[in-house]
Amino acid sequence: MLGWRELVNEKWGTYIWKTYKAVYEEVLHVAYAIGASGLQPGCKVGIYGSNCPQWIVAMEACNAQSCICVPLYDTLGAGAVNFILEHAEVDIVFVQDKKVKQLLDPECTHTQRLKVIVCFTSMTEEEKEMADSIGIKSFSWNDFLQMGSEHPSELQTPQPSNICTIMYTSGTNGDPKGVILTHENAVTTISGLDRSMEQFEEKMTVDDVYLSFLPLAHILDRVIEEYFFHKGASVGFYHGDINALKDDMMELKPTFLAGVPRVLERIHEGVLKGLEELNPRRRKIFDILYNYKLKWMKLGYKQKYASPLADMLAFSKIKNRLGGRIRCIVSGGAPLSPEVEEFLRVTSCAFVLQGYGLTETCGLAAVGVPDEISMIGTVGPPFLYTELRLEEVPEMGYDPLADPPRGEICVRGKTPFAGYYKNPELTSEVMKDGWFRTGDIGEILPNGSLKIIDRKKHLIKLSQGEYVALEHLEKLYAINPIVEDIWVYGDSFKSALVAVVVLNQEHASKWADHNGYNVTFPDLCTLTQLHDYVISELKSTAERNKLRGFEHVKAVIIEAETFEGEKGFLTPTLKKKRDRLQDNYKIQIDNAYRSLKKL
Repeated sequence: MLGWRELVNEKWGTYIWKTYKAVYEEVLHVAYAIGASGLQPGCKVGIYGSNCPQWIVAMEACNAQSCICVPLYDTLGAGAVNFILEHAEVDIVFVQDKKVKQLLDPECTHTQRLKVIVCFTSMTEEEKEMADSIGIKSFSWNDFLQMGSEHPSELQTPQPSNICTIMYTSGTNGDPKGVILTHENAVTTISGLDRSMEQFEEKMTVDDVYLSFLPLAHILDRVIEEYFFHKGASVGFYHGDINALKDDMMELKPTFLAGVPRVLERIHEGVLKGLEELNPRRRKIFDILYNYKLKWMKLGYKQKYASPLADMLAFSKIKNRLGGRIRCIVSGGAPLSPEVEEFLRVTSCAFVLQGYGLTETCGLAAVGVPDEISMIGTVGPPFLYTELRLEEVPEMGYDPLADPPRGEICVRGKTPFAGYYKNPELTSEVMKDGWFRTGDIGEILPNGSLKIIDRKKHLIKLSQGEYVALEHLEKLYAINPIVEDIWVYGDSFKSALVAVVVLNQEHASKWADHNGYNVTFPDLCTLTQLHDYVISELKSTAERNKLRGFEHVKAVIIEAETFEGEKGFLTPTLKKKRDRLQDNYKIQIDNAYRSLKKL
């Protein structure tokens, strides 16, 4: 059921597995121990840490005792954890050993409200003393299991209407929002996913293996893992370093991969880099095979039958880079560029499709259909058990009765959430007449699939009165090879856009070699000549995509380091936190606008 890797002689070893029977017994003991700790059904149970078997056991123990699972974001700082502990009124926290210090940090003042802390492994004597000093009982994992085995009791299994989890969305602005999901929401989603997967020629079975690396505190990974447990299949956890994911893939050899677009873009970039190293003749052969297979796929052939010869000669090597057994790749969290999706559909020798949904829709609101090449660039038709409609957004010029039909995506059914915890005002703002307003702008294509084209929330009006969709522009500009990542900024009191551009080191270094600059990468990023080159590249991308003049980026701030890491610029699903980026780059943004005035 659950697999993980341990560090042996400073190297990550092979996967170690726990069977369903072993996990079931562990879940019972943890559930008994929760009851023995004096906690009642309906109490809030926090889980704080990276994906691992203990995370799942704690979550399933909550389900067994009708407790409410409250994930604490592993990628957020003490501020958000502190807020959630108080807001959700958490009584007990299961915590990874690396996170204990953060939880017991004096700045995390609401830790004091906890009754129990259970470490995924064990706590140091100093940490135990800190917990004791504020009146919190602390347990190692084995001690808690032992307590449960000594105090068996009757399980308090939940009703469909009971709350399953309060999942806090990290949000791109302000405090996290607590999304209330019931057991009915969760079970309906799993049932719908099961029936949707029946469309696949190769059905999912107990032999399938999923690589878990997206945060379990995020709905996408949570739903997929629940689906795998429903099927009796296997889940292997990554060893904790997203940059070394390839090593986990080669070791685990997963059959199912889910990722946000940035992860799939990295796979795409890695393959393209490998192609550049081939001699021109072999590159030409690859292009011929690619276009040959794509032609047959466009004529309606399933990807595995479109060109077995091309798969054998060229694309099996790409499949082997993903472990060799991948049968299905799903992208979620943000739109995947059609270029990357097409490339993976042709070369991965697997089903590739996009899904769309929010925490508020319990994961899926729409999902693509396998082997339908016409659905590239879309998120497919509405998810099973889900009704979907578009609503007019007149200020943006979107009309669902026009051709093509466009508008704000609204969702209704048994999968959308029960409301925001302790926030009836916000709940009534997004839930009207039983319809959940997503804030995303969609277009319905003639084949019935949904295409995400815009975001209502990140629309800004420039000083000349023109509306600009920032995320849409970022997606277009990010296609340029010189761009590793980009954050586009607009001010309602200004007439132009500026951007922070994270440079692609390889392409920037090639430019430097070609132009005779022999400097370090950070020094290279300060060169005025490179700055001008980046502006010209963004301009050519804008013209190629037929962007209007006010959608052109007029000034850039060059950044050598990515937005990822400890800076807190990204949510767990790698969406940009626009307010934090704005605070961080405020001085450079002001300088960029001043430089435009001088031109």
